[in-house]
Amino acid sequence: MEHRTPVTAGLRGRCPRCGEGPLFEGFLAVRSRCPVCDLDLAGQDSGDGPVAFIVLVVGAVVVGAALLVEVRYGWPVWLHMLVWLPLAALGCLASMRPLKGLMIALQYRHLRHSFDGDRPDRHI
Repeated sequence: MEHRTPVTAGLRGRCPRCGEGPLFEGFLAVRSRCPVCDLDLAGQDSGDGPVAFIVLVVGAVVVGAALLVEVRYGWPVWLHMLVWLPLAALGCLASMRPLKGLMIALQYRHLRHSFDGDRPDRHI
């Protein structure tokens, strides 16, 4: 079995300890325990933390692209709305799960919260 770091496991939506068990129940709800290694994940939800980063990054990319298209091609406003609003929404939704997993994995990695008294490997 290959060694997985908590960060790569979190980005993949897996348990930060074992890298195998699913981290989420549904789209964004964090499981209470890992079904593989029994790590207690209750209370380790990152909440809205990743959303601020996602909105800033996706917003900057979409607004930059919209400005570039406006300057070069002069699209009408309705076409901008038709293209950029769904793109921004999809970009935010696609980024939420991996970044929420990353935030939980970083909490695990840096011992920000108590995970069953578990200590991650320090060589990562």
